[in-house]
Amino acid sequence: MPMTLARRILLATVAFSGLTALSGCGLLVVGGTAATTAAVATDRRTAGEQVEDQAIELKAGAEMRRLFEDRARVNATSYAGTVLLSGDVPTAQDKQQAADAVRKIEKVRKVVNELRVGDITPISVRTNDTWITSKVKANLVNTKEVPSRTINVTTERGIVYLLGKVTAAEGERAGKAAASVPGVNKVVKLFQIVSPESLQDRPSPAPVENATSLSPAAPTEPADSGVQTMPVK
Repeated sequence: MPMTLARRILLATVAFSGLTALSGCGLLVVGGTAATTAAVATDRRTAGEQVEDQAIELKAGAEMRRLFEDRARVNATSYAGTVLLSGDVPTAQDKQQAADAVRKIEKVRKVVNELRVGDITPISVRTNDTWITSKVKANLVNTKEVPSRTINVTTERGIVYLLGKVTAAEGERAGKAAASVPGVNKVVKLFQIVSPESLQDRPSPAPVENATSLSPAAPTEPADSGVQTMPVK
């Protein structure tokens, strides 16, 4: 009897998966997180990278709770092994401790430590950040030749962080679209730049990491510095 029940559950699961795939709007569960099939199909990370990123975020979250309990607010966002740490911690030592802990997690390639030292950000500010994130995502969707489905958006105190695999031109367009949203103080681009050729029916080569910042009224950096700045409208 147990084997019969197991077979029935398996057959039901397979049938349900087939129906959701055909519907085009079903949910695909990867690593315990639901994502639309369309989003998975257009994400430039491999399926393995997506699962690894979700595992990294779960492990980082558990580690931060172990280290700080309710003394801090730490968000870990992973994209292809690059982990953005954002939020608030009490001391500079805590900030360093958080980054060191995340670096030890399997499959983490790089940690971008943007944690702020100070009191936990008020809920009103965080609510506004959520609104900004939604507006930036909408702008990316509505901007031509921007692969919005493969770009991750995080906002902290009006600073927008963009992660994803994009070409240089796509990254430039995405940065301008994000910078045009009211309430954005700065846009930090943490893109992995890939060539247009790498997107043509073949695996992407090892991406070149490129972090750029778009801030209001900031002076233009030298052309060879790897950093570009522009006013936020």
